[in-house]
Amino acid sequence: MHPAIAKGADAADTGSTAFSTIATIDLDAIVSNYRFLAATAPTAQTAAVLKADAYGLGLAPVARALLDAGCTCFFVAQFSEAATLRAVAPSAKIYVLNGIAGGPVRDFANLRLRPVLNSLSDIARWRMASAPRPGAILNVDTGMNRLGLSAADVALLQSEPERLEGVELDFLMSHLACADQPEHPMNAAQLCRFQSLREAFAHLPATLSNTAGCLLDAAYHFDLTRVGIGLFGGNPRLEGENPFRNVLTLETPILQLREIDSAECVGYGATYQATTPRRIAITGLGYADGCLRALGNFAKGWIAGHDIRMVGQVSMDLTAFDVTGIPAEVCREGSMIELIGPNAPIDRLARSANTISYEILTRLGNRIARNYISSRC
Repeated sequence: MHPAIAKGADAADTGSTAFSTIATIDLDAIVSNYRFLAATAPTAQTAAVLKADAYGLGLAPVARALLDAGCTCFFVAQFSEAATLRAVAPSAKIYVLNGIAGGPVRDFANLRLRPVLNSLSDIARWRMASAPRPGAILNVDTGMNRLGLSAADVALLQSEPERLEGVELDFLMSHLACADQPEHPMNAAQLCRFQSLREAFAHLPATLSNTAGCLLDAAYHFDLTRVGIGLFGGNPRLEGENPFRNVLTLETPILQLREIDSAECVGYGATYQATTPRRIAITGLGYADGCLRALGNFAKGWIAGHDIRMVGQVSMDLTAFDVTGIPAEVCREGSMIELIGPNAPIDRLARSANTISYEILTRLGNRIARNYISSRC
C-alpha cells in the first residue's frame, strides 16, 4: 500500500511520510470526465478502458468510482487485469482487448470475462471452451494493422458461417489510428472500411471510437464508445484546448537547496552549466519513478505561482530545478514542486519529452504515494 501526504502540506510537516513524492488522484474529476464523454455520444453506451492499472492511477479505486457513477462496461488489455477487475466489479461486463492469449480459455468462462476475438484461431479456441461462454467481441482491422481480422478473414467467415457456430457476439469492433488528428483522411477511410465490413454482420451492434473518436462527429459513435485517456485528464488531440478536467497532481519534495556559481554544472554528464549564480532545488523524483530521462533540461515544474525549469539529467532517484528568485519562505526543504497538475498540465510535460500523456501516466512508479480524493469519502 502506498503512503500518502495530505494535499497542500510540506513534506517536512508530515511525520513518517516526509519527503515522499505523491500523486493526488481526483476521483470526482474522473467521474466528471466520464459523464462528459457520455454526453458527447448520447446514443451510445460508454465503456471505460482501465488497462495498465487504469493508466497508472490505480485500477481498483478508479473502477469503484466509475461503478458508483453508473458505468457497467469495462475494457482492459490482459487477462490478469480482467481477473483483478472482476474482484472489484462482480457484475460488470469486462472485455479483454488482447483476446484469449493471456489466460486459459476455461478461466475466461469461469470468471465471465469477455474476450475480443482478434483472429480465426481465437474464434476456434473460444468455440472449444466449455459452455456456458459469455459473449465476445469480433475485432476487424480497418487499416491500423495491429490486432484484428483481415477483410479476407471476414470473407471466409461469410463463406463458412459454421466457424462462428455457438459463438455469441456482442459487438463488431475496430480501432481508429488517427482520431487524435480530426482532419486526417485515415479517419474517413477507416469509417468507410468499417461500414463495409459491417455488412457481413448487419445484426451486430458496433464499436469504433476511443476518446478521440468521441470528439469526432456522430457517424463514428455507433453503439458503444471505449474511453480511456480522457477519463484521466489527458488531451486526446495533438492540438487544441483540452476539454477534460485535470485528474492527477504529481508533487515531489525538495530534499536540498544548493547555491551554485556561474560555470558550475548540475547532474550526470554536466549537461547543465550555469551562466550566472543560481539556486538549485534537488527533488526526490527520478527515472525509477517514471520521470523520463528525456525530460532533463526541458521540463517545467511549478511552485508558489512560478514556473521553474528542470536542469541537468534526470537521475534514478533525483531531479534538479532552477528555483532562483523564488522566495525562501515558499521554497525550502520539504516544499513540494508540482510536476503535473492544474498549474503544470500533463500534456505540456509530455511534449517536453517528445511523447504523449499516455506514456507519462503509465510509467508512474510504485514508489510514488497515491492519495485519492473524492467528495464521496
